[in-house]
Amino acid sequence: MIAAACFAGISSTSAVADDWPAWMGPTRDGIYRETGIIDQVPDSGLTVKWRTPVAGGYAGPAVADGRVFVFDYKTTAGEAFNDAGKRANLKGQERLTALDAETGKQLWQYAYDRPYSISYPAGPRCTPTVAGDLVYILGSEGDLQALRVSDGEVVWKRNLAKDLGAEVPIWGFAAHPLIDGDTLYTMVGGEGQAVVAFDKLTGKVKWKALDGNAGYCTPSIIQHGGTRQLIVYHPTAVTSLNPVTGSQYWSIPIAPSFDMSIARPMVDGDLMYASGIRSESLMIQLGSDSPTAKELWRGEPKEAVHSANATPIFTGGVVYGTDCVVGTLIAVNAKDGSRLWETFEATKPDEKRFIKHGTAFLTRLADTDRYLIFSETGDLQMAKLTPDGYEDLGRFHVLEPTGEAFGRPVVWSHPAYAGQTAFARNDEEIVAVDLAK
Repeated sequence: MIAAACFAGISSTSAVADDWPAWMGPTRDGIYRETGIIDQVPDSGLTVKWRTPVAGGYAGPAVADGRVFVFDYKTTAGEAFNDAGKRANLKGQERLTALDAETGKQLWQYAYDRPYSISYPAGPRCTPTVAGDLVYILGSEGDLQALRVSDGEVVWKRNLAKDLGAEVPIWGFAAHPLIDGDTLYTMVGGEGQAVVAFDKLTGKVKWKALDGNAGYCTPSIIQHGGTRQLIVYHPTAVTSLNPVTGSQYWSIPIAPSFDMSIARPMVDGDLMYASGIRSESLMIQLGSDSPTAKELWRGEPKEAVHSANATPIFTGGVVYGTDCVVGTLIAVNAKDGSRLWETFEATKPDEKRFIKHGTAFLTRLADTDRYLIFSETGDLQMAKLTPDGYEDLGRFHVLEPTGEAFGRPVVWSHPAYAGQTAFARNDEEIVAVDLAK
């Protein structure tokens, strides 16, 4: 499948379909390669193709073969509240719904009862992953399942807590399943099983590796040093493994507070940037001739960018990401971690001082310095990001921020981009917005 080849590190854009079958796109690098889209958001706004009701969740949509997959939670009992130190106990159903990408009409829906006992209990965190005839979901309480794309029939299912004895993280399981070849990888947690590889067709465990908690970061695969490497960012280190056996190549310590390894380590050339909350960040030099790595520098307070909910984009020697301490979009020089510029325009334009965990989801338009930016306020923006600064190219308010964080309304869900359309969701609806030039 195309996606599997892309995960292996193939950089050719000619083979990439106009789909968004997984978190951060077909190559999971936050690059949108489709052509024929707008150069800026016009003053008159954008056209909304359709709106369809959904329930709660942080999971972004996936789009493949004319279908949009959205994963949500329908609460039936209990009091939902957002407290970083407490678990809310709810009753309800996790649901995967397939919609027609052109009309937004429901094609099928799969639902199952799932009590919640997690913090920030709006719904699932993991974007569905589509690979061939199957779509894979990982729910907040560890329900890992494979369903048929055509009709939603369950092919196999596991529960990470029940079947593998994993502890449900306080903010729920959040490591978007990664499909590579015939294997599914995700973070599980526990002695010898921080990360687990499953057979994607049966759900059978292939191997387990590493001691430690699950954290919240999806595994990724890179091609570097003449070797395919599975990169695992768990709560105590960034570690490289052999994706076939789980054996370790290298590991560099980094320990974000509260096990909050969330943002995927991103690669630019032979550099890798890993980010954690507060003042945790790490620039890694990858070996060019062998699967090795060494630490270059660590971020300090008021240096680098310390991302949480949204993975930064790393390109051209610059890291662009939203900082969880200040809440601005920050550009960072990869050589030394110095900040080139910062702005609230991408997160909350009327802010002047700081916002905790200010969030914007960045997607770079391939081979350009233009970005689609979806802010926590529900705005879809286009901007030019360069080492010299941020240039606004217009914005359009897509949907209302229905979530809550630190006393303010937010949308914390990564959009999908496919078919010259943006697909964004909150806790009430999913919206399709026309991006065609």
